[in-house]
Amino acid sequence: MACTTDESGDETDRIFRLQEEIEQLKEAVVSHAVVDQAIGMVVALGRVTPDQGWLVLKEVSQHRNVKLRHVAEAILLWGRSGEMPAELRAELDDALDRYGPAQIPGAPPPG
Repeated sequence: MACTTDESGDETDRIFRLQEEIEQLKEAVVSHAVVDQAIGMVVALGRVTPDQGWLVLKEVSQHRNVKLRHVAEAILLWGRSGEMPAELRAELDDALDRYGPAQIPGAPPPG
């Protein structure tokens, strides 16, 4: 049985949509990895919990009106180069002041 023009067009559209979806999923996986790495840096450098690290990133993103992934990329770049835009750095410092440093379980209270 031969495919009609409409059927082959529908199949082509379906393939195109699936290819777009695959590309979006690949981008989401990369974005997630970037955000996770940035959370790790915030946790280590800011001495906060991973949940607090996520909140710090989210707040910086919202307060600066910058996409979360772009904030995460800037933090990773900062880790490699030591440079970060001043307004982003100030917002990050403010957010870390609100959340950190975390108390290490079993450690005596600070000073």
